[in-house]
Amino acid sequence: MPSQKIIIDTDPGIDDILALLLALSAKKEEVEIQLISLTFGNIEVRSCLRNAISMFHILEREMQWRREQGLNEGFEALRAFKPVVAVGAEDPLEAQKMLADYFHGRDGLGGIHASHPHLTPKETWEHLFDPTADDLAIDTVPTGGNVSQRSFVPSKRPAHQEILRVLAENEPETVTIVAVGPLTNLALAASADPETFLRAKEVVVMGGAVNMPGNVTPVGEFNAYADAFAAARIYALTSPRPHTTLPPMGTLSLPPYPTQLSKQLTVRIFPLDITERHGVKRGQFRQAVTPFLEKGSPLAEWVSAFMTHSFHTVETLSPGNEGDAAELSLHDPVCVWYALTAADAGWKPSAASPEDIRIETTSQWARGMCIVDRRNRNKVEEEEESPSDHGLWLNAKSGNRILRMDESPVEANFGEILLERVFGC
Repeated sequence: MPSQKIIIDTDPGIDDILALLLALSAKKEEVEIQLISLTFGNIEVRSCLRNAISMFHILEREMQWRREQGLNEGFEALRAFKPVVAVGAEDPLEAQKMLADYFHGRDGLGGIHASHPHLTPKETWEHLFDPTADDLAIDTVPTGGNVSQRSFVPSKRPAHQEILRVLAENEPETVTIVAVGPLTNLALAASADPETFLRAKEVVVMGGAVNMPGNVTPVGEFNAYADAFAAARIYALTSPRPHTTLPPMGTLSLPPYPTQLSKQLTVRIFPLDITERHGVKRGQFRQAVTPFLEKGSPLAEWVSAFMTHSFHTVETLSPGNEGDAAELSLHDPVCVWYALTAADAGWKPSAASPEDIRIETTSQWARGMCIVDRRNRNKVEEEEESPSDHGLWLNAKSGNRILRMDESPVEANFGEILLERVFGC
């Protein structure tokens, strides 16, 4: 069976890095990571880039260490196909920017660049992503304490342009976009060329909270809150009539979509309702990683450093969630695991799917909220809004069509699976 082609749109942070490690550690037959597109979110986008480059730096060192130890190198997906890395949005489409550095640390990885500087590459790689800098041949990039580019292809183009390039260069319905940060890059790509964007097989989104509280406000999940306008625009592409659910246009908003589009986008969301049921506990993590840490694994040292910060933060924020039982939710890795194992019958959407789920964009208190019509009302046939149907919620030809994932085949042991994949060599 040919590998699944994916784009990972991300804002590395801690669980984003775990998601990337899970993808890169896959078998080459499972996945082909064509692009890692970076956005602001957990931290500023330039810090996201530093974290992504640091990850590649550590993985190169890890694979060399494993060879020297006579171990399987692992990370077949990375060795088989070098992903392009592109820098994207610095700010949301509208509204004030919010970051999640209160959880991830100011650098996104619990202060690792200051506490463990020997694990961070020197910043001589920055010119590789600078559109104004001259190109250098891959072989001329210094290796010392830097990244040698053996494991990724840097892009000088904005991430949303790279998303469109990948979709245009592959056959329609063959590339899945896994979006685990704010959806700004995707909204920019969809606005620039809607028909090319619609070539995606599906968009897998970590975002939203439907039947449970949010994690940054009582109703708002972080990714949906961080750029609610972008999320609303991507969700609107699932509608037979996208104009019926597009958010109101502000001074900086993107234009409406064309009236006629060739198809509807498939959007599959993984809200907090399902992702919070997938976690890894401190004791579980320590048991799996300590043997590698004691033997000198660069990856074990790196991951242990930011996971120590994570578990401490979890204890601080969640009373009673402490000691070896302290558990970190694996929000973003769940989405990657779905992309790798979508054929597993254990993945199931809600019984109501596809659902008309819309993202609130302008409310004082409800920004980023997933709005669902919970009324037991008959559908109406009017073409436009009527006095009995404000917002076209009851119109069968309008509204979004979102697949909300509700059941997982790995809920009970996902932390174990992730650790085995990343460290099982």
